[in-house]
Amino acid sequence: MVGKSISEPNLRTLNSDVFWPQVFAQPSVKKVTAVLIFDAHLDLALNGVDWNRDMRCSVDDLRAHERHLGMTEAGRTGSTLSLPELRAAEIGICLSTLLARQEKEINHSFGWTSPQTCYAMAHAHLAWHRAMERAGLMRSIKTKRDLAHHIEDYRKNPTTAPLGFIQTMEGADPVLIPDTIDEFYEHGLRAIGLTHYGANRYGGGTACEVGLALDAIPLLKRISELGMTLDVTHLSDVAFWQALEYFDGRIHASHQNSRRLAPWQRQFSDEQYKAVIDRDGVIGMAFDVIMLQPGYVRRVTPATVTMERVVDNIDIVCQLAGNTRHVGIGSDLDGGYGVEQTPADFDRIRDLQRLTEMMSKRGYTEADIAGIMHGNFLRFFSEVLPD
Repeated sequence: MVGKSISEPNLRTLNSDVFWPQVFAQPSVKKVTAVLIFDAHLDLALNGVDWNRDMRCSVDDLRAHERHLGMTEAGRTGSTLSLPELRAAEIGICLSTLLARQEKEINHSFGWTSPQTCYAMAHAHLAWHRAMERAGLMRSIKTKRDLAHHIEDYRKNPTTAPLGFIQTMEGADPVLIPDTIDEFYEHGLRAIGLTHYGANRYGGGTACEVGLALDAIPLLKRISELGMTLDVTHLSDVAFWQALEYFDGRIHASHQNSRRLAPWQRQFSDEQYKAVIDRDGVIGMAFDVIMLQPGYVRRVTPATVTMERVVDNIDIVCQLAGNTRHVGIGSDLDGGYGVEQTPADFDRIRDLQRLTEMMSKRGYTEADIAGIMHGNFLRFFSEVLPD
């Protein structure tokens, strides 16, 4: 199936069944361009803090600055996003991460040696978000009311409204003990994934097959009690199924492509996709080519797949669900890599808008496209966020 669309024409007429409140309703669309995007996974604070990028600058300025400094680290000089670029891309709302991973061997710019340092770095990421809020560039979304207000403001003032963000945590390393989750919740955390790469104090993640740790059980219980959504991205296969057994709250997968098209453990099997669909979750499509191209090796293999491969992934989720209501965008762009690790026809995040034409040519309706680009995640969080 690699390298070709697996879409079935009869599925292409299915409506996304998007039932978000009236304030979220998509107006009549005559063209499938310039659609509002909800990006369910952006590591903005990683760029602003760990990589010391001034995210108020343009992408061209960020690239030029890092070239001037002679940076050679993977991902440098190849920025694909900044706050002005997100506005140009019409990304009006996103999930923005706190990411501080504990590692025994630190071999990149966001690994830390102790839980206490992870905790401190997560607070640095929180502070970065607060600074962007004070500058009027971002807006924290913590409740259903916040979400409705932001979407209404963005639709009325798309050129001036700040970027809305829901705070998420990628990997629970900063959560010192399970009860620490309450502190982060008070700071606005509304979504969390337990693991990232490898195993941590709460269980197994990508590239390992370790199950959940004992401390994950009370943490999952408290996450459910707080009404947060569990991001099942980056769980090992065994930890994934255990998490679904122990966690009774809402789940989503912020950036999780198909194992059919990139057959290694980072992606989901059809059975895992179906499990998220059965729990009424939404799955975000990622643009890291390592999750799209079989056999890709960082800094060795050239990117040969195009953005059409992302639409192939969208097709798979829609076919498994029988509708278009469980798939969205979770780009993971500039998540520790740059343009060199994106599809061959991709340059910067505004290129996400080209998905609309690609989906339209495959027969997706305007309602389907609106749901995938923003409506499905809007509906999900309009249900999950507290009053």
